[in-house]
Amino acid sequence: MAKIFQVSARAGMTRVVEPIARALLRAGVTPNAVTVAGTVGVLVGALGFGARGHLVAGAIIVTVFALTDLLDGTMARMSGGSTRFGAFLDSSMDRVADSAVFGAVAYWLATQNDHSGVAAALLCLAAGGLVSYVKARAEGLGMTANVGVAERTERLLIVGVGGILTGLHVDPALEISLWLLAAVSIFTVGQRVAHVYRQARQLQPDGQR
Repeated sequence: MAKIFQVSARAGMTRVVEPIARALLRAGVTPNAVTVAGTVGVLVGALGFGARGHLVAGAIIVTVFALTDLLDGTMARMSGGSTRFGAFLDSSMDRVADSAVFGAVAYWLATQNDHSGVAAALLCLAAGGLVSYVKARAEGLGMTANVGVAERTERLLIVGVGGILTGLHVDPALEISLWLLAAVSIFTVGQRVAHVYRQARQLQPDGQR
């Protein structure tokens, strides 16, 4: 169901961003420039606002600039497809942005003496990186790992909702969202490892199974 929702949402957003993508391409803006600009925007939202306790503003800014993931991809498709460097840059900038988001959350929670929340944020940071690493490593070995309930979009959505609710004085919301996210991220790692294991078994000669 989560996958169906994500595909439907992305299809709807694509219809919105395509005119923007065309306009940017006509203006000479490259997909890589949009990727970098989106990451800078996320850094501003996370470190400039979220880490200082402005959770609602930070969450909104991060969400808006995180949507450049869809915009730069649409621009790359319209201009003939993503380059190898473009794909590399996009993945690298995603890791920078994710680290900033969860690092900022952990820092702010530390200033509030919320040790449980800090632990959850750090666990989310580690598990989120592992989710991405497992997929990248599988693809490097000629397999796929496009499965799981907590891909990047879902992870940012969960922490964003928790941040907004906490900013609106629903105090336990952020910590609850972080522990939920940590659990689903770890579960997603397990899903991807199992998926790769099944592929590896199929690719091995019968005598090596």
